[in-house]
Amino acid sequence: MTVESGRRERKKAATRQKIADTALRLFMERGYDAVGIRDVAAEADVAVTTLFSHFASKEALVFEQDTDFEQRLTQAVTGRAPHEPLLPPLRREIHALVRHCTADGNAPVWQMVVGSPALREYEESMRLRHAETLATAMAADPHLARTTTACRTIARFVIDAYALAREAPDPQAAVDEIFEMIEAAWRVTSP
Repeated sequence: MTVESGRRERKKAATRQKIADTALRLFMERGYDAVGIRDVAAEADVAVTTLFSHFASKEALVFEQDTDFEQRLTQAVTGRAPHEPLLPPLRREIHALVRHCTADGNAPVWQMVVGSPALREYEESMRLRHAETLATAMAADPHLARTTTACRTIARFVIDAYALAREAPDPQAAVDEIFEMIEAAWRVTSP
């Protein structure tokens, strides 16, 4: 049973990755607006219903690591030892995301996102969702002892840090600069 379950999960993950890779390749070759869901499904050799079982929308195909990033942020909060500081693991996750987003091969993807109103809107809604998920994890941690408003504010700062940093001339230095400000704000919220 476990072997079959493991095989099924690997197969689902491989199909998801194939769809995402195919979509990104088509978007980069033809332009985001010129490619439809049916085009992606046909090229990936899957049914449209299969594509939608893995991705909720066309925009989600571009941000295929969205769920993984959201889970990693939550884990940075919930996976800490009870009295371990909150911000260092969050800073590490934002550094990792910025490294991913600013890697040489990803520059054309971000140019595509910036050039598409639908993708910019999707990214903004994704960031808001990530911030709410992060704020909920922070507020649920009894060792942090902050108000819901403080948690929501700091979570928004953390999530927006990567968008600001990826546009900076030195993205990694920008993350550190932004986190100095976030740490100061976090200290101010201390009970």
